[in-house]
Amino acid sequence: MNRAYHSQDNAHMESFSHSMKAEWIRGKSFQSFEDLESSLRAYIRFYNGYRLHSGIDYHTPVEYERKAA
Repeated sequence: MNRAYHSQDNAHMESFSHSMKAEWIRGKSFQSFEDLESSLRAYIRFYNGYRLHSGIDYHTPVEYERKAA
């Protein structure tokens, strides 16, 4: 939930959720909650370790953090 007068508080999470649904979830069906949970964990590893992000000059978040450190 956003703070009063701060409509952008949740923008990054909304963007992640949209990407996850569009790239990973939409069109799939899961046999159990465990299958869904495993798939979500795999997407988070993909999102952080392999997916290029235009907002950080087409690097992965892992690469960007290494360069910034």
